Amino acid sequence: MTHPLDPYNLVNTFIDKKSIQLVSVLGIGAYGVVYLGVHVPSSRRYAIKLITRHTSNDNEIQLHCRVSGHSGILKLEKVVHEERDNRIYLVLEYAPGGDLFTAITRQQGIMGNEEAIRYIFLQLVDAVQYCHEQGVSHRDLKPENILVFPQWRVKLADFGLATTQLVSAGFGCGSTFYFSPECQGHTINKGYSTRQNDVWSLGVILVNMATGRNPWRQASFIDPTFQRYMKRPKPSFFMTTLPRISEDFAVLLSRIFCLDPSRRISLPELRIRIKNLLFFKDSRATFPFGGKTNQVSQSQSLSFAVYANSKPRHKKSAPSIPSGFKSLPLSRSLVHSLCDYVDGWSDHDDYDLATKAYNDGHPRPLTEASLLQSPPPSSSSACSSTSSGEYNPPTPQASPMDPYKIDMVAASQNIFTYHHHVFN
Repeated sequence: MTHPLDPYNLVNTFIDKKSIQLVSVLGIGAYGVVYLGVHVPSSRRYAIKLITRHTSNDNEIQLHCRVSGHSGILKLEKVVHEERDNRIYLVLEYAPGGDLFTAITRQQGIMGNEEAIRYIFLQLVDAVQYCHEQGVSHRDLKPENILVFPQWRVKLADFGLATTQLVSAGFGCGSTFYFSPECQGHTINKGYSTRQNDVWSLGVILVNMATGRNPWRQASFIDPTFQRYMKRPKPSFFMTTLPRISEDFAVLLSRIFCLDPSRRISLPELRIRIKNLLFFKDSRATFPFGGKTNQVSQSQSLSFAVYANSKPRHKKSAPSIPSGFKSLPLSRSLVHSLCDYVDGWSDHDDYDLATKAYNDGHPRPLTEASLLQSPPPSSSSACSSTSSGEYNPPTPQASPMDPYKIDMVAASQNIFTYHHHVFN
């Protein structure tokens, strides 16, 4: 990306009638530059996103403003237009904890921590449902666009690809790992449901948090692993490709990754299922191939120690604030665990044999019937949990915070266009 100016030339300059100073560059992406800004009178910190006039996205500003009032969405404090140089600055809430991608890859207490995964993901479900209720689909949900605050509070950010369209013909919109197959044009229809595409993306994020990896490189039939899922979109696929997940979690993933968007799980149901899911992981899990297993070594993926050392937890009706996170040694491949996919299958693996071997040796075959019985959904909105106190953590004590960094690992993949493929 070539910017019309050197972003670093604006460091130590002032905007908004000299009330905000740009003190450092936090990140440089395809659509702008993000600075750390300090409000001079109060010393309050902000994230300042510079959007040059020729790349200005009025849609992003309008839609972010529409949903900015929710506690799970990064607050857009102000829009500053500097007439002298024809630049637009978005003054955004500052997140001292960085983004979720960094939190996962650096093993900051999320992976394998049942309470942390549940607590974070329910916040995401509520935030996305609020967006949908306001008529906004995000279309670029990924860990890099989820910012972390103290006590594992998280907020959605970056509405540059958001839309008010229920059905979109903007195929290939989003990031490769996270968009749905229908978003890539794998459909006989002229468009795809933007809301169901968001549900798919949430599912990939959930897999990231629970296992530290992606289920496939991309949800396309050119991907050999996704080809196998298309042939047999069953829970047993996830049991044999993802490390040590529970049966019920595998069944839930098959509902999230339903190839038919009209039958894909809804956000209210997803919220109930996550609350009632006893375990994401299963420390007793075995893999069906014996010597030729799908297990990956510690040098290939994230350490399994977090699974083996975790104690079973009891079912909870609502998330609590997670505490006592364990710090694990940094694996050599952690930084690449979400970027460099570790394929769980080779071309020589017999999928049907794997499924049969698993079900023959397991006390309960993987079926839809193995889902837990769920209570009826509440008549109130899923977003109302924020007002009920469910997500209100204790006020954190003041402590020095490290500057928040925006990860731009997938910036070049923000727009990925893929042409004219159709499911058989």
